Amino acid sequence: MAKSGGSKALKEMNRWQIWLIIATNAVVFYGASQWDMIAISGFWAAITGAANLLPVGLAVVVTTIANGLLSSPMKDRLVFLRWRHALPGHRAFSVHAKADARIDFVRLQRACGNKIPTDPKGENSLWYRFYLEFQNVPAVLQVHRDFLLLRDYTGLAALFLIGLRIAALFLVAPSKACWIYLGILLLQFAVVRHAAATYGIRFVCTVLAQKVGKPTR
Repeated sequence: MAKSGGSKALKEMNRWQIWLIIATNAVVFYGASQWDMIAISGFWAAITGAANLLPVGLAVVVTTIANGLLSSPMKDRLVFLRWRHALPGHRAFSVHAKADARIDFVRLQRACGNKIPTDPKGENSLWYRFYLEFQNVPAVLQVHRDFLLLRDYTGLAALFLIGLRIAALFLVAPSKACWIYLGILLLQFAVVRHAAATYGIRFVCTVLAQKVGKPTR
């Protein structure tokens, strides 16, 4: 899919939202780790001890660093649950274009010179050529930005599911609170991954919709 410098600019625009996601997860983890104290004395009493915040901060820092080590292809695999040819661009014409009501497939075939690729790499390469034509169209920019945000969030959610789960097993009590918290982590990953996959497919189809909307010669 998109590999241009525009992706970096869009990710920079999403940076504050990523930090908000990290901060929210830190607060929820802290609340779970201080379950008993909050139940007895209230939330403000739980945060008076600075030492209580150290495990939370450590877990969040480790997770944030680990997220930086996740490559874009690995995040794509997490989002689309495929190891090879993970991107929806690999199925842009054979699957997604046919399922999107905005796309006139006959016109799309003409735009491709009646030579639509049948292999995943060919499909993604042709889709990327179309993307370069329309990358600055507002509709494409917006859905691209949404996809990048949710793809990064999926990577974070996967790491939270691993790192904060391990921390919770040691720091969250009683066991009921621990299981509730683990359920929240799992639900977060499942919902965000599904949303990211949906936006990824919409991104691909929005580009194709722009292409068929453009008069062909």
